[in-house]
Amino acid sequence: MNQLSVGSNTAVVRGSGAPPLIRVDDVSYSVLVAGQPLHILKHVSLSVEAAEIVAIVGPSGSGKTSLLMLLAGLDRPTSGQITIGEQELSRLGEDELARFRRKTLGIVFQSFHLIPSLTALDNVRLALEIASPGLSRTQTREAAAAALAAVGLADRLHHRPLALSGGEQQRVALARAMITEPRLLLADEPTGNLDQETGARVIELMFDLARRKGTAVVLITHDPGLAKRADRTLTMTRGELTGAGAAL
Repeated sequence: MNQLSVGSNTAVVRGSGAPPLIRVDDVSYSVLVAGQPLHILKHVSLSVEAAEIVAIVGPSGSGKTSLLMLLAGLDRPTSGQITIGEQELSRLGEDELARFRRKTLGIVFQSFHLIPSLTALDNVRLALEIASPGLSRTQTREAAAAALAAVGLADRLHHRPLALSGGEQQRVALARAMITEPRLLLADEPTGNLDQETGARVIELMFDLARRKGTAVVLITHDPGLAKRADRTLTMTRGELTGAGAAL
């Protein structure tokens, strides 16, 4: 069982001695508003192991999504360092960050972000095609069909998003995020637009896929029941991160 040590704004996992997949070291993040800095994250430090599922809770506006965007390399910290795997993100240029995201990350958003003109199959296939351009069209289609079957959508391959329910769209988004077998899955309120029962099914699929693939998950949620199902829950308050809890 992993043990969690928490200092001031610091949450660190100590496990088997293997290097953590994610290491966030004293990260702060500010933006300018009317010429004045608005401090969104304040001296955040965090370590997450491979295959660990971590939930981050906290009030709206506390900095949760900003942390996720920094982990995805979509924003850059004002100070501090973020290392994922062997990559220290501040050392990567924009093209390198794009390649890093394609190869290392899967992202699931609250609002699905499917391409409305494409079928479920092609929404998922496109993600693999971009990440692995050497694969043939037949290979990507077969892999996409298998990914959709894994989330219970084998009979929805040729449906476009508007012909799918919200839960089905989120399962397509999950298949798309997982098809490249990412080392890290980032999920921002993935059940926020779903009813409780459908959301629970989506999370069950997400956690099952992640554990079978050995994918680490960092999940933002306002649902305390969902947070309890993670291996660890951290709390963001006014840009500061704290946490407690042991692996299940």
